[in-house]
Amino acid sequence: MMAVLQRVSHARVEVTGRRVGEIGPGLLVLLCAERGDTEAQSDKLLAKILKLRIFSDADGKMNHNVQNLDGLGQMGGLLVVSQFTLAADASGGNRPSFTAAAGPDEGRRLYDYFVQQARCAHPVVETGEFAADMQVHLINDGPVTIPLRVVPLEGTPR
Repeated sequence: MMAVLQRVSHARVEVTGRRVGEIGPGLLVLLCAERGDTEAQSDKLLAKILKLRIFSDADGKMNHNVQNLDGLGQMGGLLVVSQFTLAADASGGNRPSFTAAAGPDEGRRLYDYFVQQARCAHPVVETGEFAADMQVHLINDGPVTIPLRVVPLEGTPR
């Protein structure tokens, strides 16, 4: 599984002009399941996202995570948006291939699993709509953008 995290001061997702998810300070998580990804990879990715220290302390150093934005216990939000295009392969020409992305049913299952686990682990989780034409509005704070990929352990099937 892979994700692109954007540290935001505000983000929202709209579908046909209707707001479906919105957060204040926190992380916009663009999430992609690839063929063969597992729930264990989803769990590992979520754990990394929640612990990743990319929020600034009083000295401007990245020392806080989304579960403790300011070192005083302030929680940030997670806005989780499915984005199969992260699996794009443009090495063969000018039109990207998305064959590495999980199929729609498996992608939805893993996306829903990730969101469910995120809601169990973190109090502020909003989402986009899986497979919808979404407009994502954000104010990238920093800007800080971090790509993450969780690969299976050696010897385990993908």
